[in-house]
Amino acid sequence: MRLPFRHRRNEQGFTLIELLVVLVILGLIIGIVGPRAVDFLSRAKSDVAKIQIESLGTALDLFQLDVGRYPAAQEGLQALLVAPASAPRWGGPYLRGDDIPLDPWQRAYGYEVPGQGGKPYRLFSLGADGKPGGEGDDADIAN
Repeated sequence: MRLPFRHRRNEQGFTLIELLVVLVILGLIIGIVGPRAVDFLSRAKSDVAKIQIESLGTALDLFQLDVGRYPAAQEGLQALLVAPASAPRWGGPYLRGDDIPLDPWQRAYGYEVPGQGGKPYRLFSLGADGKPGGEGDDADIAN
């Protein structure tokens, strides 16, 4: 005769110790890999900003070749998409799309005319903190 509530010794499953060991291992992996992944992602944003600044610089150079000057400060980067009244030889648009791209932190790129150090213009992003200066992720990125 069989008892209805008989315990089986060969049940499959995990013991509490096995689960704790797995959780400790996962915690160690996350503790080691997590900061590296965050550092990689922050560097990627800076790299994207540098590439976009180079692309905008190329568009500004094409504008200069057609018009004979770089966009004035009041015209800004919008002159790469829409012909300014003072640019009769404008051959644009010089960028794809309908808008000037934002930096990786979703802020507009800065454009100053004339630039620093004798350059005709300065294109820049203020970095992650959105403030001038800074170090690491907060550092300004400029042409």
